[in-house]
Amino acid sequence: MNIRPETAQDAQAIEALILAAFHNHPHQDPAKGTTEHLIVQGLRNAGALSLSLVAQDGEDIVGHVAFSPVSLEAASIRPGTWLVMAPVSVAPARQGQGIGSRLIRQGLQQLKARGVEGVVVLGEPAYYTRFGFHHQHRLAVPGIPAEYFMAQRLDGCLPIHLQAKAGFHSAFEV
Repeated sequence: MNIRPETAQDAQAIEALILAAFHNHPHQDPAKGTTEHLIVQGLRNAGALSLSLVAQDGEDIVGHVAFSPVSLEAASIRPGTWLVMAPVSVAPARQGQGIGSRLIRQGLQQLKARGVEGVVVLGEPAYYTRFGFHHQHRLAVPGIPAEYFMAQRLDGCLPIHLQAKAGFHSAFEV
C-alpha cells in the first residue's frame, strides 16, 4: 500500500470513497445525510486543503485524510499554524486494517516536518487519543461536547494553555 498526496485525477475516487465510508454514519444528521465529500470538495475548490493524502492499494484508493486551516481566536496563535484533520475515510471493506492509522500518522509526521504548530480533530476519543490527541485543553467549538473536540501540539510545546474558540473553513458549513 502506498500513502501519497492526492492528485487531481483522484478527486472522483476520493468522493466515492468518502460517500461509502460515511454512509449511515451514526453521528451524521439524518436530514442532511453524508456531507463529508462536500466538505472536501469545497476545501479543494477553495485551495484550502493544506494536506490531502490517499492510501492506494494497487489501482484502488482505499483511504483518505484531509487537513485544512483552523482559526483559533488566541493572541498567542499565529494564523495558519494550526490545522483541522477532517475527514478521515477508509473503504468499508478495508476498515480495521490500520489504513486510517497509517494515513493519520503519516499526515501528522509531514505536518510536523512543515512546522505546523498543532492539529485539532472532532471525533471519537477512543480512536483519536491513540495518536496523541486529547481534550485536556481550553479550546472549544460551540455546540460540541468537549470530549469530542481534541487537539495535539506538533511543535513540542506542552501542555496546550490556549483558551480559544475554533473556527473552520466555510466548506464545513454544508
